[in-house]
Amino acid sequence: MTKTTKITPNVATPGPLVVAPVYDGLCTFEFAIAAEIFGLARPEMGPGWYRFASAAIEPGPLRAHGGLTVTSDGGIELLDKADLIVMAGWKCADVPVPDALAGRLRRAWQRGARLASICSGAFVLAATGLLDGRRAATHWRYAELLRARHPAIDVDASVLYVEEDRVFTSAGSAAGIDLMLHLVRSDFGVAAANSVARRLVMPAHRGGGQAQFIERPVPRDHGNRLAGLMAQMRADLGAPWTLARMAAASATSPRTLLRRFTEATGQSPGDWLTAERVAEAQRLLEASALTVEAVAAQAGFGSVQALRHHFQARLGLAPRAYRATFGA
Repeated sequence: MTKTTKITPNVATPGPLVVAPVYDGLCTFEFAIAAEIFGLARPEMGPGWYRFASAAIEPGPLRAHGGLTVTSDGGIELLDKADLIVMAGWKCADVPVPDALAGRLRRAWQRGARLASICSGAFVLAATGLLDGRRAATHWRYAELLRARHPAIDVDASVLYVEEDRVFTSAGSAAGIDLMLHLVRSDFGVAAANSVARRLVMPAHRGGGQAQFIERPVPRDHGNRLAGLMAQMRADLGAPWTLARMAAASATSPRTLLRRFTEATGQSPGDWLTAERVAEAQRLLEASALTVEAVAAQAGFGSVQALRHHFQARLGLAPRAYRATFGA
Protein backbone atom coordinates (compact mmCIF):
# COMPACT_ATOMS: atom_id res chain seq x y z
CA MET A 1 0.00 0.00 0.00
CA THR A 2 1.38 3.40 -0.94
CA LYS A 3 0.86 6.61 0.93
CA THR A 4 0.64 10.10 -0.45
CA THR A 5 2.54 12.83 1.34
CA LYS A 6 1.19 16.33 0.71
CA ILE A 7 2.79 19.37 2.27
CA THR A 8 0.35 22.25 2.40
CA PRO A 9 2.23 25.46 1.62
CA ASN A 10 2.32 27.99 4.41
CA VAL A 11 0.86 30.97 2.54
CA ALA A 12 -0.40 32.88 5.56
CA THR A 13 2.84 34.81 6.01
CA PRO A 14 4.62 37.33 3.77
CA GLY A 15 7.99 35.83 4.61
CA PRO A 16 10.63 34.35 2.28
CA LEU A 17 9.39 31.63 -0.05
CA VAL A 18 11.35 28.39 0.33
CA VAL A 19 10.90 25.84 -2.46
CA ALA A 20 12.15 22.25 -2.37
CA PRO A 21 12.34 20.46 -5.74
CA VAL A 22 10.66 17.05 -5.79
CA TYR A 23 11.88 14.26 -8.07
CA ASP A 24 11.30 10.55 -8.59
CA GLY A 25 13.37 8.72 -5.99
CA LEU A 26 13.08 11.63 -3.55
CA CYS A 27 15.34 11.41 -0.49
CA THR A 28 12.60 11.36 2.14
CA PHE A 29 14.67 12.32 5.16
CA GLU A 30 16.45 15.20 3.46
CA PHE A 31 13.16 16.58 2.09
CA ALA A 32 11.54 16.22 5.51
CA ILE A 33 14.28 18.40 7.03
CA ALA A 34 13.37 21.28 4.75
CA ALA A 35 9.63 20.73 5.22
CA GLU A 36 9.91 20.55 9.00
CA ILE A 37 12.02 23.67 9.42
CA PHE A 38 10.47 25.90 6.77
CA GLY A 39 7.01 24.41 6.21
CA LEU A 40 5.74 23.98 9.75
CA ALA A 41 3.50 26.77 11.02
CA ARG A 42 5.27 28.70 13.76
CA PRO A 43 2.91 31.48 14.91
CA GLU A 44 5.30 32.34 17.74
CA MET A 45 7.71 33.66 15.10
CA GLY A 46 5.37 36.42 13.95
CA PRO A 47 3.94 37.24 10.52
CA GLY A 48 7.21 37.27 8.57
CA TRP A 49 8.06 33.57 8.90
CA TYR A 50 8.90 31.42 5.89
CA ARG A 51 6.48 30.16 3.29
CA PHE A 52 7.18 26.68 1.95
CA ALA A 53 6.25 24.80 -1.22
CA SER A 54 7.36 21.68 -3.08
CA ALA A 55 7.99 21.79 -6.83
CA ALA A 56 7.85 18.72 -9.07
CA ILE A 57 10.68 18.87 -11.60
CA GLU A 58 9.32 15.98 -13.68
CA PRO A 59 5.96 14.33 -14.41
CA GLY A 60 4.52 11.96 -11.81
CA PRO A 61 3.84 9.70 -10.18
CA LEU A 62 6.84 10.56 -8.05
CA ARG A 63 8.12 8.06 -5.53
CA ALA A 64 10.05 8.70 -2.33
CA HIS A 65 12.21 6.37 -0.26
CA GLY A 66 10.12 4.28 2.11
CA GLY A 67 7.28 3.31 -0.21
CA LEU A 68 5.72 6.77 -0.43
CA THR A 69 4.31 8.52 -3.46
CA VAL A 70 4.43 12.29 -3.42
CA THR A 71 2.26 15.03 -4.87
CA SER A 72 3.72 18.52 -5.06
CA ASP A 73 2.38 22.04 -4.62
CA GLY A 74 3.31 22.93 -8.17
CA GLY A 75 5.73 22.36 -11.00
CA ILE A 76 9.24 23.49 -11.77
CA GLU A 77 8.00 27.02 -12.43
CA LEU A 78 7.75 27.55 -8.66
CA LEU A 79 11.54 27.82 -8.62
CA ASP A 80 11.20 31.13 -10.47
CA LYS A 81 9.44 32.65 -7.46
CA ALA A 82 11.60 31.23 -4.69
CA ASP A 83 13.75 33.26 -2.33
CA LEU A 84 15.51 30.09 -1.18
CA ILE A 85 15.70 26.75 -3.03
CA VAL A 86 16.65 23.66 -1.02
CA MET A 87 17.92 20.73 -3.09
CA ALA A 88 17.15 17.88 -0.70
CA GLY A 89 19.47 15.16 -1.95
CA TRP A 90 19.46 13.71 -5.44
CA LYS A 91 18.50 10.41 -7.06
CA CYS A 92 22.06 9.15 -7.35
CA ALA A 93 25.43 10.70 -8.00
CA ASP A 94 25.49 8.86 -11.34
CA VAL A 95 22.14 10.26 -12.54
CA PRO A 96 22.58 13.32 -14.80
CA VAL A 97 20.93 16.56 -13.69
CA PRO A 98 18.29 17.73 -16.20
CA ASP A 99 19.30 20.87 -18.09
CA ALA A 100 15.92 22.43 -17.28
CA LEU A 101 16.57 22.10 -13.55
CA ALA A 102 20.17 23.36 -13.74
CA GLY A 103 19.06 26.31 -15.86
CA ARG A 104 16.27 27.32 -13.47
CA LEU A 105 18.64 27.14 -10.52
CA ARG A 106 21.21 29.32 -12.29
CA ARG A 107 18.60 31.92 -13.18
CA ALA A 108 17.23 31.87 -9.63
CA TRP A 109 20.69 32.61 -8.23
CA GLN A 110 21.30 35.34 -10.82
CA ARG A 111 18.15 37.17 -9.74
CA GLY A 112 19.24 37.04 -6.09
CA ALA A 113 17.77 33.83 -4.68
CA ARG A 114 19.78 31.58 -2.39
CA LEU A 115 20.51 27.95 -3.25
CA ALA A 116 21.09 25.23 -0.67
CA SER A 117 21.80 21.52 -0.89
CA ILE A 118 21.68 18.64 1.54
CA CYS A 119 24.01 15.66 1.09
CA SER A 120 24.03 14.46 -2.57
CA GLY A 121 22.08 17.55 -3.60
CA ALA A 122 25.53 19.12 -4.03
CA PHE A 123 25.79 17.25 -7.36
CA VAL A 124 22.78 19.21 -8.60
CA LEU A 125 24.28 22.55 -7.59
CA ALA A 126 27.59 21.46 -9.13
CA ALA A 127 25.80 20.89 -12.44
CA THR A 128 24.82 24.56 -12.53
CA GLY A 129 28.45 25.66 -12.55
CA LEU A 130 27.80 27.95 -9.61
CA LEU A 131 30.11 25.97 -7.33
CA ASP A 132 33.11 26.33 -9.64
CA GLY A 133 35.87 28.20 -7.87
CA ARG A 134 33.98 27.95 -4.60
CA ARG A 135 34.24 25.77 -1.50
CA ALA A 136 31.48 23.20 -1.05
CA ALA A 137 30.47 20.33 1.23
CA THR A 138 28.79 17.00 0.61
CA HIS A 139 28.61 13.65 2.38
CA TRP A 140 32.12 12.39 3.04
CA ARG A 141 31.37 9.25 1.02
CA TYR A 142 30.72 11.38 -2.09
CA ALA A 143 33.56 13.86 -1.67
CA GLU A 144 36.11 12.14 -3.90
CA LEU A 145 33.54 11.56 -6.63
CA LEU A 146 32.44 15.19 -6.54
CA ARG A 147 36.08 16.30 -6.79
CA ALA A 148 36.72 13.99 -9.72
CA ARG A 149 33.67 15.12 -11.67
CA HIS A 150 33.97 18.80 -10.84
CA PRO A 151 37.67 19.59 -10.28
CA ALA A 152 36.96 23.33 -10.22
CA ILE A 153 35.12 22.92 -6.90
CA ASP A 154 37.05 23.10 -3.62
CA VAL A 155 35.36 20.13 -1.93
CA ASP A 156 35.68 20.14 1.87
CA ALA A 157 34.83 16.73 3.33
CA SER A 158 35.48 17.77 6.92
CA VAL A 159 32.78 20.37 7.60
CA LEU A 160 29.05 20.18 8.30
CA TYR A 161 28.14 22.98 5.90
CA VAL A 162 29.62 25.76 3.77
CA GLU A 163 28.30 29.19 2.79
CA GLU A 164 29.74 30.78 -0.35
CA ASP A 165 28.10 33.79 -2.03
CA ARG A 166 24.44 32.77 -1.56
CA VAL A 167 25.21 29.11 -2.31
CA PHE A 168 24.96 26.79 0.72
CA THR A 169 26.03 23.15 0.79
CA SER A 170 25.86 20.66 3.63
CA ALA A 171 27.34 17.28 4.44
CA GLY A 172 25.47 14.00 4.83
CA SER A 173 21.78 13.87 5.71
CA ALA A 174 21.44 15.19 9.28
CA ALA A 175 24.00 17.92 8.56
CA GLY A 176 21.17 19.44 6.56
CA ILE A 177 19.53 20.32 9.87
CA ASP A 178 22.66 22.21 10.88
CA LEU A 179 22.60 24.15 7.62
CA MET A 180 18.87 24.93 7.79
CA LEU A 181 19.30 26.21 11.35
CA HIS A 182 22.18 28.35 10.12
CA LEU A 183 19.84 29.88 7.53
CA VAL A 184 17.20 30.54 10.18
CA ARG A 185 19.89 32.11 12.39
CA SER A 186 21.00 34.34 9.49
CA ASP A 187 17.44 35.41 8.61
CA PHE A 188 15.75 35.70 12.01
CA GLY A 189 18.51 35.70 14.62
CA VAL A 190 19.89 33.43 17.29
CA ALA A 191 16.72 33.31 19.40
CA ALA A 192 14.65 32.05 16.47
CA ALA A 193 17.19 29.37 15.58
CA ASN A 194 17.36 28.27 19.21
CA SER A 195 13.57 28.04 19.36
CA VAL A 196 13.41 25.86 16.25
CA ALA A 197 16.26 23.68 17.55
CA ARG A 198 14.50 23.15 20.87
CA ARG A 199 11.38 22.02 19.05
CA LEU A 200 13.53 19.57 17.09
CA VAL A 201 15.13 18.43 20.37
CA MET A 202 18.64 19.04 19.13
CA PRO A 203 21.43 21.56 19.75
CA ALA A 204 21.18 24.82 17.84
CA HIS A 205 24.83 24.46 16.86
CA ARG A 206 26.90 21.29 16.84
CA GLY A 207 30.59 21.43 17.65
CA GLY A 208 33.15 19.95 15.30
CA GLY A 209 32.65 18.93 11.71
CA GLN A 210 31.96 15.94 9.50
CA ALA A 211 35.49 14.61 9.98
CA GLN A 212 34.52 13.05 13.30
CA PHE A 213 32.14 10.67 11.46
CA ILE A 214 34.42 9.56 8.63
CA GLU A 215 35.31 5.90 8.75
CA ARG A 216 38.99 5.08 8.92
CA PRO A 217 39.95 4.43 5.29
CA VAL A 218 41.17 1.02 4.21
CA PRO A 219 44.78 1.50 3.12
CA ARG A 220 45.79 0.65 -0.42
CA ASP A 221 48.09 -2.28 -1.11
CA HIS A 222 51.52 -0.80 -0.47
CA GLY A 223 53.47 -3.96 -1.22
CA ASN A 224 55.86 -5.82 1.04
CA ARG A 225 58.37 -2.96 0.95
CA LEU A 226 56.24 -0.71 3.17
CA ALA A 227 53.77 -3.16 4.70
CA GLY A 228 56.25 -4.42 7.27
CA LEU A 229 57.22 -0.91 8.33
CA MET A 230 53.61 0.21 8.67
CA ALA A 231 52.80 -2.88 10.74
CA GLN A 232 55.73 -2.11 13.08
CA MET A 233 54.63 1.50 13.49
CA ARG A 234 51.03 0.51 14.24
CA ALA A 235 52.23 -2.03 16.80
CA ASP A 236 54.30 0.56 18.66
CA LEU A 237 52.69 3.96 18.13
CA GLY A 238 54.39 5.39 21.20
CA ALA A 239 57.90 4.84 19.85
CA PRO A 240 59.92 7.85 18.61
CA TRP A 241 59.45 7.15 14.90
CA THR A 242 61.90 9.54 13.29
CA LEU A 243 62.42 9.38 9.53
CA ALA A 244 65.84 7.87 10.15
CA ARG A 245 64.37 5.11 12.31
CA MET A 246 61.65 4.39 9.73
CA ALA A 247 64.28 4.18 6.98
CA ALA A 248 66.40 1.78 9.03
CA ALA A 249 63.38 -0.42 9.74
CA SER A 250 62.59 -0.63 6.03
CA ALA A 251 66.23 -1.07 4.97
CA THR A 252 66.27 1.99 2.75
CA SER A 253 67.52 5.57 2.83
CA PRO A 254 65.41 8.36 4.34
CA ARG A 255 65.10 10.06 0.95
CA THR A 256 63.97 6.88 -0.79
CA LEU A 257 61.55 6.05 1.99
CA LEU A 258 59.99 9.51 1.87
CA ARG A 259 59.49 9.24 -1.90
CA ARG A 260 58.07 5.70 -1.83
CA PHE A 261 55.84 6.37 1.17
CA THR A 262 54.35 9.50 -0.39
CA GLU A 263 53.80 7.76 -3.73
CA ALA A 264 52.06 4.83 -2.03
CA THR A 265 49.89 6.65 0.50
CA GLY A 266 49.60 10.25 -0.65
CA GLN A 267 51.02 11.30 2.74
CA SER A 268 54.41 11.82 4.30
CA PRO A 269 55.41 9.19 6.88
CA GLY A 270 54.90 11.75 9.65
CA ASP A 271 51.39 12.67 8.52
CA TRP A 272 50.47 9.00 8.15
CA LEU A 273 51.77 8.25 11.65
CA THR A 274 49.77 11.15 13.13
CA ALA A 275 46.62 9.88 11.41
CA GLU A 276 47.22 6.41 12.86
CA ARG A 277 47.71 7.86 16.33
CA VAL A 278 44.51 9.89 16.05
CA ALA A 279 42.63 6.77 14.89
CA GLU A 280 43.96 4.80 17.86
CA ALA A 281 42.97 7.61 20.23
CA GLN A 282 39.47 7.55 18.70
CA ARG A 283 39.24 3.80 19.32
CA LEU A 284 40.38 4.15 22.92
CA LEU A 285 38.04 7.05 23.66
CA GLU A 286 35.12 5.09 22.20
CA ALA A 287 35.78 1.71 23.76
CA SER A 288 37.77 2.16 26.96
CA ALA A 289 37.51 3.90 30.30
CA LEU A 290 41.11 5.13 30.17
CA THR A 291 41.72 8.70 31.24
CA VAL A 292 42.48 11.17 28.48
CA GLU A 293 46.04 11.32 29.79
CA ALA A 294 46.37 7.54 29.44
CA VAL A 295 44.83 7.66 25.96
CA ALA A 296 47.38 10.30 24.91
CA ALA A 297 50.25 8.14 26.15
CA GLN A 298 48.98 4.87 24.69
CA ALA A 299 48.21 6.43 21.28
CA GLY A 300 51.71 7.82 21.09
CA PHE A 301 51.11 11.53 21.62
CA GLY A 302 52.97 11.76 24.90
CA SER A 303 50.89 14.58 26.32
CA VAL A 304 47.27 15.64 26.49
CA GLN A 305 48.23 18.92 24.84
CA ALA A 306 49.62 17.12 21.77
CA LEU A 307 46.59 14.84 21.61
CA ARG A 308 44.21 17.80 21.85
CA HIS A 309 46.09 19.73 19.15
CA HIS A 310 46.03 16.93 16.58
CA PHE A 311 42.51 15.82 17.48
CA GLN A 312 41.17 19.34 17.05
CA ALA A 313 43.09 19.86 13.80
CA ARG A 314 41.86 16.63 12.20
CA LEU A 315 38.40 16.11 13.70
CA GLY A 316 37.32 19.55 14.85
CA LEU A 317 36.60 18.26 18.36
CA ALA A 318 38.41 18.04 21.66
CA PRO A 319 39.06 14.47 22.90
CA ARG A 320 36.60 14.78 25.80
CA ALA A 321 33.88 16.10 23.50
CA TYR A 322 34.52 13.18 21.14
CA ARG A 323 34.16 10.69 24.01
CA ALA A 324 30.93 12.37 25.14
CA THR A 325 29.53 11.87 21.64
CA PHE A 326 30.83 8.42 20.73
CA GLY A 327 32.02 6.77 23.92
CA ALA A 328 30.38 3.59 25.17
